[in-house]
Amino acid sequence: MQNKISELEPRAMWRYFADLNAVPRASKKEQRVIAFMKSFGQGLGLETLVDDVGNVIIRKPASPGMEDRATVVLQGHLDMVHQKNADTDFDFDSQGIDMYIDGDWVKARGTTLGADNGIGVASAMAILASDDIQHPPIEALFTIDEETGMTGAMGLKGGLLDGDILLNLDTEDDNEITIGCAGGVDVTVTGTYEQEKPAAGSEAFHLGVKGLTGGHSGMDIHRGRGNANKLINRLLLLAAENLGIRVASIDAGGLRNAIPRESFATIVVDQADTGRLREFIAGETEILRAEYASTDPGLEVTLEAADTPPALLNSDFQGKILRAVWACPNGIFRMSPDIDDLVQTSNNLARVRVSDGEYKVLCLTRGSVDTEKMDLARAIRCTFELIGADVSFDGAYPGWAPRPNAPIVKMMSALYEEMFGQKAPVLACHAGLECGILGTNYPDMQMISFGPNIRGAHSPDEKVQISSVQKYWGYLMEALQRIPRK
Repeated sequence: MQNKISELEPRAMWRYFADLNAVPRASKKEQRVIAFMKSFGQGLGLETLVDDVGNVIIRKPASPGMEDRATVVLQGHLDMVHQKNADTDFDFDSQGIDMYIDGDWVKARGTTLGADNGIGVASAMAILASDDIQHPPIEALFTIDEETGMTGAMGLKGGLLDGDILLNLDTEDDNEITIGCAGGVDVTVTGTYEQEKPAAGSEAFHLGVKGLTGGHSGMDIHRGRGNANKLINRLLLLAAENLGIRVASIDAGGLRNAIPRESFATIVVDQADTGRLREFIAGETEILRAEYASTDPGLEVTLEAADTPPALLNSDFQGKILRAVWACPNGIFRMSPDIDDLVQTSNNLARVRVSDGEYKVLCLTRGSVDTEKMDLARAIRCTFELIGADVSFDGAYPGWAPRPNAPIVKMMSALYEEMFGQKAPVLACHAGLECGILGTNYPDMQMISFGPNIRGAHSPDEKVQISSVQKYWGYLMEALQRIPRK
């Protein structure tokens, strides 16, 4: 099937996408993909360098007759989100993505696909390798660690790039031209707690919430999808209040930039109450299914017998952590008062782990207005400081302020209308793009972002539309022809 994907049009781009997806490239584990890109550039005889943090820059001179055009930076990120379904047997560290074609879509079997941002990277590779695509001087910038901190963009020094225009190939809707984005900050909650032994006559169970839709914690946060961490915490606290259940451990959610799809906990209950527990969970499950019928039709709650754990959260801490997680803001905090339908500030409660006397909660707080973003982050900090937790802010990155009157924006907007017969929405998005960070060291560089239709990014449901890739590719090819003179 990988060969069939390589035969899709445009063939060069799809071939490089398949090659790229054979290389493990988790965020913060990009050594192999850095070496792959370095070898690629050097194999073409092009100037290739790897900077101090691992970003790869490959330069290609202009096509004959286009030497006087402005230099274009084609920019994408090398890392991808590694997420898989709980029942999928897959090792991201050693296996390439198992792709297949389903009608007009390319998908992966049980894992993320890597179209975010593999399609953008493969597009730049195809242009660099081509001998028949007319283009201005090209600087291809492949950054690392975009998905978990944007440290590649942050570490890129001023003066390395000569480009006048940056085309970020990391947008996920083919009818949008993005000219601004949200910034973000990681909120990390940690602490310890005392444990106690289960009472005699206790029965243990594994409780699970799974089958949720999940998605990108920026692009999909407004869709009202269930957060598995929130839902399992709701079940735990209600069961504790109604049945006196005790919690042994919680292993909920995953990456900061993915809406949690699955969460699990180990609990104990008095033997006399096991029947009531099953009835209670069944009743609450029906309530959750009704609430999330539209957004998460696959929602499933499981309750399975388990071995009695050696230790539980002490009673006082159990109440505190469950109430703090319940109180933690999640989802939209504020919509933009200036731009229709734009989420201005949000939080994703991404990870909750409570086990062996230690706990950790991870959030990604996003915002177009930096002060409001930090206000929300501080609200989360206050919530957990009330239970004695240590809370830190890390990995903060700025938003990208829109410049709607920039010449590249006007040119790309006019080109879209000319090619497709309709105006393209020129907008800002709630996801984090690297343009805002790159602009701190390259303030005069004009920037714009676009790409094909990608759905379900950051989840095992991720897919990219074949016909949309063809539309996007034609738009990119024509844009390279229209780049103005310096």
